[in-house]
Amino acid sequence: MTAPTVTAPTRRGPGRVRGLRGPLLYTVASLGLLVMAAPFLWMTLSAFKTKKDLTASPPVWIPSHWTLANFRELLDQLDMARYFMNSLIVAVLVTVCNLLFCSMLGYALAKLQFTGRSKVFGIVLAALMMPGNLLVLPLYVLMTKLNLIDSYAGLVLPFAAGAFGVFLMRQFMQSIPDELLEAARIDGAGEWYIFWRIVLPLVKPALATLTIFTFLGSWNNFVWPLIATNDPGKYTLPVALATFANDPNRTVGGGNGMLMAGSLLVVLPVLLVFAVLQRHFTQGIATAGLK
Repeated sequence: MTAPTVTAPTRRGPGRVRGLRGPLLYTVASLGLLVMAAPFLWMTLSAFKTKKDLTASPPVWIPSHWTLANFRELLDQLDMARYFMNSLIVAVLVTVCNLLFCSMLGYALAKLQFTGRSKVFGIVLAALMMPGNLLVLPLYVLMTKLNLIDSYAGLVLPFAAGAFGVFLMRQFMQSIPDELLEAARIDGAGEWYIFWRIVLPLVKPALATLTIFTFLGSWNNFVWPLIATNDPGKYTLPVALATFANDPNRTVGGGNGMLMAGSLLVVLPVLLVFAVLQRHFTQGIATAGLK
């Protein structure tokens, strides 16, 4: 009589677990992407919907008839060209000022020796941790005393330099070898030449990152332009759209379509800037932890 054969229980090896981990991560990431992209997709599709589709119940995602009527009505009722230029001028000036001033102060904090350098950096860190809304009232009082309300200067100067930009540039510039700068000084190069010709080309990823964050923040800024502008001719796009959204004379269906069309016009410049600087931005984020 033969003894019964006992079969050992099978175990799931680590290779099988690792094999399941990849599809699971992709599934979770896809769901997260869908949740994040759904509002943008709804806004984009609604900008091309007719009034019937906008008021349909239940809501429809894909327009039954694609139309540009919302954009035409928006351009007829609002001076979008003026509001667009106001936003563009303010965002570009704020971005350029931040790139210049933040990189200069970051270079000084990273590579120059002067009395009180650590204290200045401590002030930058303190400003970085301070909520921005606390500064709205003091800035408004200051701009009022300087007679800069309803002016481009009043919209740009309060944000011409930011603590985040100074901190970012300082961290990146610290990674530049001091020997490289000392060699340039021995060859007779001045600090201004070293800053423009040596340091800035080496921190292009940081400059691209700062450009995207600053342009995005300035373009979407709503609270300060709302407070600092009383003249409708100085409204930026977010303020103009918010004012239009609260207009009791706009119709519900068509008004919502025009709001979606205006919101799409607000988003497009930001997407364009990100597309142009995406490679440098990705490199800057990937190497930020190494600085």
